[in-house]
Amino acid sequence: MNGMKRREFLTGLAALGVTTLAQTPGVAARRIDVHQHFSSPAYLELLARKNSVPVAAQVANTFRNYTPNRNIEEMDKAGVATAMLSPTAPAVWFGDVNEARAGARDLNEFAAKTVGDYKGRFGLFAALPMPDVEGCLKEIEYAYDTLKADGVAFLTSYDNKWLGDKTFDPIFDELNRRNAVVYTHPLEAACCKNPITGVSAQTLEYPTDTTRIIMSLIVSNTATRCPNIKFIFSHAGGTLVSIAQRFLGNQVTADGLSKTPDVNSRLYHVRRFYYDTAGSANPVQIQSLKLLVPPSHIVFGSDFPFGNVGATANGMQTSGLTPTELQGVYRDNALKFLPKYA
Repeated sequence: MNGMKRREFLTGLAALGVTTLAQTPGVAARRIDVHQHFSSPAYLELLARKNSVPVAAQVANTFRNYTPNRNIEEMDKAGVATAMLSPTAPAVWFGDVNEARAGARDLNEFAAKTVGDYKGRFGLFAALPMPDVEGCLKEIEYAYDTLKADGVAFLTSYDNKWLGDKTFDPIFDELNRRNAVVYTHPLEAACCKNPITGVSAQTLEYPTDTTRIIMSLIVSNTATRCPNIKFIFSHAGGTLVSIAQRFLGNQVTADGLSKTPDVNSRLYHVRRFYYDTAGSANPVQIQSLKLLVPPSHIVFGSDFPFGNVGATANGMQTSGLTPTELQGVYRDNALKFLPKYA
């Protein structure tokens, strides 16, 4: 998309008017949503060219009527002060390095413009042209030093390589140097396309791939090597709680959970990671997660526009957390790694 069309698109959005925080009903909550998605005009064109890829067609259809103002309307209804924007699956990787680099740069510049136009309402977890290591390092530099991004966003896997793969070590070493926030979003891994007819990838494979990435980062030693990175995992950590004993062994017995875990043990890392509430705002998942990780490491995420922001907020109200724990989930926990939004 050329510069004129981009300017026209952004001007049209701004003309609709910016809803200020002061106008927001129920704004006392001032929630921070770490899991919201967006699109740019050029990204929609990229997805249209990839319409033979099912998830690309699905995402393009969802974003057809996307605008930042529509986003803010939903945020205001749910008392969300600030939303962190990030790409969702399939992001920008379709097998072409140059295409992925251009796609990531376009998304990041569009999001940074949105952040600037709607002061305080949005932040940016920057797209990266994974699995292109050189391209990622260049985009990390540009995203942080020029666009002032709040963090970076990854999918859980790329062509059957999960984030703990050794080929990605230079990327995570640089992010560790920058004390980065790393947000992750699942997809249907290349290994496991449509394994059960009639069950969507979002239902089964997405949470499974989130669990794979948590395990990958720990067993590869990436989590230990990169203590400065704040990792956020979507959807309450996927199926992590269900396989806790298989992965963590005696650390998840009543006795084991009552103790402070040894530094760099598996449970230590599981408990230092952060987990969002998208698709998980119910007593079963939140109470199970709370048995494994401290409530201080659960953060609010809605998955807008695929998830309903208000329904997620309401679901958390009846998830069994105390008012103090809810305040942490809604805002205070995220401020630990996003302090500028205080």
